[in-house]
Amino acid sequence: MTLDNGEPPVHQAALFVCEHTSTDPVCKHQCVAWFRIKDRNKTREQMICQIFILSSKGDRLIYKDFRGEAGSDVVGTFYEKVTALTGDQPPVVMTHKDLHFIHVRQGGLYWVATTTDDSSPFTVIEFLNRNTCVHRLTALVKDYCGTLSEKLVQMNFALIYELLDEVLDYGYVQTTSSDVLKNFIQTEAVSSRPFSLFDLSNVGLFGAETQQSKVAPGSAATRPIQCSREQGGKSEIFVDVIERMSVVIGSNGVVMKADVEGEIKVKCYMSNCSEMRIGLNEEFSIGKSQLRGYGAAVRVDECSFHQAVRLDEFDSHRILRLCPSQGEQTVMQYQLSNDLPSAPPFRLFPTVERDSGGRLLMYMKLRCDLPPKTAAINVCATVPVPKGSVSLSQELSSPDQSSELKPQSRAVVWQIPRFPGGTQLCALFKLEVAGLSSASLLEVGPVGLSFELPKVTATGLQIRFLRLSPVQPGPSQRWVRYVTHSDSYTLRI
Repeated sequence: MTLDNGEPPVHQAALFVCEHTSTDPVCKHQCVAWFRIKDRNKTREQMICQIFILSSKGDRLIYKDFRGEAGSDVVGTFYEKVTALTGDQPPVVMTHKDLHFIHVRQGGLYWVATTTDDSSPFTVIEFLNRNTCVHRLTALVKDYCGTLSEKLVQMNFALIYELLDEVLDYGYVQTTSSDVLKNFIQTEAVSSRPFSLFDLSNVGLFGAETQQSKVAPGSAATRPIQCSREQGGKSEIFVDVIERMSVVIGSNGVVMKADVEGEIKVKCYMSNCSEMRIGLNEEFSIGKSQLRGYGAAVRVDECSFHQAVRLDEFDSHRILRLCPSQGEQTVMQYQLSNDLPSAPPFRLFPTVERDSGGRLLMYMKLRCDLPPKTAAINVCATVPVPKGSVSLSQELSSPDQSSELKPQSRAVVWQIPRFPGGTQLCALFKLEVAGLSSASLLEVGPVGLSFELPKVTATGLQIRFLRLSPVQPGPSQRWVRYVTHSDSYTLRI
């Protein structure tokens, strides 16, 4: 009698061990293997079906299925459940049919373990609070990679898969000791490039596809970022604070997710600048540390610095010191998750219905919650529409707006060149849809929004001063510029 994998059943293995001596090395090896089968049946409550790591937007970064007992759609199921919750802190354990999701959130990522219905989720919860399983996995990845971020996980996916192979065997935790694992792990960790802590090489100062000819937000913002010595010898230095927002707002107006990733870039075109001092908000704090100063608090969850930055004055005065090199440097990168200091910049109030003529009516009222003296530029709303939409007529609240039906992507694209803060714009879209039914109304949305916010930071980070040493002889220009743009901004209908 044998099991499906060719091994004897547990009770036969136990009898076989009793009938053989431990001095036979071959027999001893087999007996140990069969006792392991017996131990698996006894400790099934500690079994893990899957481990996967998701980005804050639900992108699957790492996925490992140890037993093949759950379907391939569990990643989407988990993200739908965790983002559909209205509470500030989602539960550690969530259940879908016969599957339990146990997760923690570290570095802006979801680290998820699944177990089946006949396993004990409380055992895995215990793992989360101790030095094993998911929590220990995050510590292991941090030990090997230095920090936890979406980019570093993507760069070290081979290393993480090798760690999973060593830590878990058929869903059972084997070892989580770094001292033991270093004898087996062969893959070297890949670190992020020091000059590109966030890879924004494809993003210009005001986004990837700017239209600066339409809008001039300020004299500093329109200055060219080019070395100008060939054009007259003028020395210039630029400090750019660039932030990217990832937001999901539910149909009831509740913010379900709000993450910000940002960086401070320095572009230096001065030949004799030996030291630069950049002063940040005095109230700037990292993590849950005590807030400083007396102004509005500016907090981030994580923060990293370029290796050339000297931090001897950072703790006391929030000053970054560095010797800038010619060209461009990323001196600091930071991240904030689900704790924006102010409301998201846009809210949508939609109405979708079917008129008496059989057309689909979509009334969209978009409100900009920025301060009145600021404005968003290059705003573009993409509204998914039902299959079979053939023509579009629209009524827009201002002449500079435009809209277009794109049948191939099944979406209406609503473009707004400039959107002042404290105002709202409206649009009525009338769609001819072949075979329009009540079910077709459910195909509308969610709305994706892209935009750029010159002179605005979502976190509130500001540059207090920019000082150069030695004092620059002759004419020189120093510019500090801010911009926030959308990475993923979703409005559910």
